[in-house]
Parts: sequence; C-alpha cells; structure tokens
Amino acid sequence: MGVKLSDLVQKKQLSFEQLAGKKIAVDYSNSAYQFLSSIRQRDGTPLMDSQGNVTSHLMGTWNRFSNLMQQGIRLAVILDGKPPLLKVREQEDRAYRKRIAQDKFEEAQQEEDIDLMAKYAKQTSKLSRDMVAEAKELMKAMGLPVIQAPSEADAQMAFMAEKEDVFACASSDYDCLLHGTPRLLTNLTLSQKRKLPSGAYVKTTPDLIDLKKTLTDLDISQDQLIVIAILVGTDYNAGVKRIGPKTALKLVKQHSSFDKLFKEVKAEFNWKKIYAVFKSMPIMKNYQLKWSAPDVDKIKELLVEKHEFSEERVQTVLDRLTSSKKREQKGLGDFF
Repeated sequence: MGVKLSDLVQKKQLSFEQLAGKKIAVDYSNSAYQFLSSIRQRDGTPLMDSQGNVTSHLMGTWNRFSNLMQQGIRLAVILDGKPPLLKVREQEDRAYRKRIAQDKFEEAQQEEDIDLMAKYAKQTSKLSRDMVAEAKELMKAMGLPVIQAPSEADAQMAFMAEKEDVFACASSDYDCLLHGTPRLLTNLTLSQKRKLPSGAYVKTTPDLIDLKKTLTDLDISQDQLIVIAILVGTDYNAGVKRIGPKTALKLVKQHSSFDKLFKEVKAEFNWKKIYAVFKSMPIMKNYQLKWSAPDVDKIKELLVEKHEFSEERVQTVLDRLTSSKKREQKGLGDFF
C-alpha cells in the first residue's frame, strides 16, 4: 500500500541519461505487484504458459529490468523478508479483500462480462514464494545482485543509500523516505506512461525526491515526517480519520509533544509501537553488491524452454544487453 505523502514532497524530473552509471536499489515486491496487476489478458487473467504457470511477473521483470540495464543503470534488487508483526493485520485485511474480489471475478466470469472480469482480476494479484524464487533466479541470471532483506525491503534499501552503496532507492511509494533514504526515485520505467484508475494514461518521467530538501522545505524533522505518516496511515496502521497529509503537517508543527498530539486526535492505536517499527527495522549490514555479465544459457532455459517465451525476442534483448556500451555518466548536481 505505502504511505500517501505525494501532496507534500517536491519532485525533480530526470532523464535516463542522467541516471546512466548510477547504482539504484529496487524494491522487487513493489515492482512485481505492478507487473501482476498490469500485464494481463483482456479478460483480466494473468499471462500464463501452456502448463498454466503465471508468467506476468517474469515478463515484467525481463522487459523492465533489461530496458533499464540498456540505459546504463546498475540495478540492485532487494527482496522483502519477514514482515513486522504490526503488518500481519494489514496482510490479513488484504487477503480478505482479494477473496472478495475473487468471488466477484467468478461471478463476472459466469456472466461473461469481460470488463468486470478485468476489473476484479487485477484485485486478486498474489505474489507467491515460488514466483519470487523464480524471479530471483532470472534476475541473478541477468547479472544483477539480489539481496534478501531480513524484514522490509524499504528499510534495507534506505540503509544502503545512507551508506552510499547505491545512489538512490526506486519505488512507487514513499516508505523509503521514512526509513531515511537520502534520495528516492519514482516512475523508474521506460514506458513513459502510467494508467490512471479512470483508464486514461498520463506521461511519466523518472522523478527524484531529495529527503534533506523535503524536510527543509516543510520545516520539519525526520521524526516529524514519520509522525505525519502515522497520522495519515501506513502499512502498520489505518491512520486517523479525516486527517490527510496537509492537515497532518499542520498538526506536527502545532504540537511539541507527540503524545499530546495523538491524544488530541483520539488515535485508536499505539503510535509508539508504529514509530518504533520505523526506527528499529532489522537490516543486513554485510551484503555484497556484485554485477556480472548475463548468463545467456540460463536465461534461455528459464524463459524460452521452461515458460515458452519467444526465443527470437529474448535473443534480441540479449544481443542489446551484451553489445550495449557503458553510457557516459552525467552529474545530478543541479538537483541538490
């Protein structure tokens, strides 16, 4: 889900040329759910091979990550580990909503309503352990470092960015900012368009969010940013009713005591427990970032032989990957 802070942060549009040569940490779960939701057939069912195995996540991983690699971007992929206990409740709620969507999908299927099938099918997306394991196998074959976080990928990515082992974290939500990443990249996709709930498309470019500049512009501290998120709602709590980002910003500036603030808004949760999750998320410190040349045989074995991807199309991408020259790195000094 991710915390909703888009109304507060300032973004700078970047070109892919400016990101060439940069090491970027990517939250795989965040990307994978995008693939499972968007890469589907007209009736909403995911892409599958002839054996009924879902391949939407592999198609998305192969296409998007190989395209970014061709732009000279050095991706480091981070996988989620064990979720905090506070997140289990939210996961249970999501599972319940998926079951309802599945029932509605089956009803639409019986009525042969293609539009409704497509609508509800997207709400049933599930990323299984087997899917993650297979995607991990593919990404390693592509030569990308894949790191298993002990808990939330957002926290691991932020730590790596703070240590300057990667330039920025890439995600479609803002949780990495709460964990302290100096820089966050959104819309890191070459499609250059994003589909709105209405069905319309809007043009997108990679956007850079600088944490230090954001805090300075808002005149708040990192702790106050976390409290704003808790007021609005995170993966660990539903937030306070009728409080959006702008109202939350006013409230944290008006109250020097967080205890008094949450008491005044009559929060129905223990804010300190949620705050502690962001401040003490487990991370792995002894990771290694190593990029290598794509394993052509392994990629073909997984995509072509096992899942029936077009050999010609896979080979075309492989040729581009192996022949692409390292792009000239351009500075980002103007954005800080």
